[in-house]
Amino acid sequence: MTDDNDAPDKGVDAAPVKGVDEAHDTGVGEGSGKGPGGAPGKGVGAWAQAVAAFALVGVVSLGLWAVSQNSASSAGSVPAKCTGGEPDTSPASRKAPSRVSGAQLCEALNRRDLAELLGTPQESAKSASGSGGSFKVAGGKEVATPSAQVEFATYTVSLSATYDGLPVSGTAALLGGGAQQRQVLGRQAVLYSDRTISIRFRLDGKDSESGPGVPARALVVAQDAEDHGGSFEVTLWRDDGGVPDDAVLLRIADKVLPTIPGWAATT
Repeated sequence: MTDDNDAPDKGVDAAPVKGVDEAHDTGVGEGSGKGPGGAPGKGVGAWAQAVAAFALVGVVSLGLWAVSQNSASSAGSVPAKCTGGEPDTSPASRKAPSRVSGAQLCEALNRRDLAELLGTPQESAKSASGSGGSFKVAGGKEVATPSAQVEFATYTVSLSATYDGLPVSGTAALLGGGAQQRQVLGRQAVLYSDRTISIRFRLDGKDSESGPGVPARALVVAQDAEDHGGSFEVTLWRDDGGVPDDAVLLRIADKVLPTIPGWAATT
């Protein structure tokens, strides 16, 4: 007779989820993230906690990743096709036409030369997906957090936007020890450490399990040169659990961020 506890489980890779469970939530494992043991998935992080500290957030809803898998072409230079994250066509969304969708973020991130920027030119993207998402702050206001993720054998990269109206300048102190305030592409930015969450699903259909994942490095950049509020974030982590190289993260940000729709209009 087989013991129920011996049922196999399966880990899946997922990107960081934007949002905040509670105003004093401890974040993503021991790390952080604005709102990336088993396979890494990313949960609520330090940036989302910073938003909570500014906005006095109570209980809010999470913007969940719709995980979609798409096989890459056998040619190393051909990226996987982006799926998901189509623009929201609701009346509320149409009032904010300047916001990007998860699909648009995926198109910007899923570059033909992304593997080369990562330093792994021999690899092809295993999947590329976009997602919508949001969380609510005190007073019921909903903050949009569209995002995208591209997964390779060595690295996974995510790109997200947060329309919270909060400036990036001066927030390094809220993102934990080691966070660095800097300028990137002429805009206010913060470079900081994060950690993914490992999520394991049991094949027998019983409850999933989660725990600390792998180290990640994240870069938050203001959406406009005057830092009027809102940000983009690029997050990078390694499948083998090693700490990602900041030079790789910054190289990706330099190439990807200017290709986001509306970037030039916000300078």
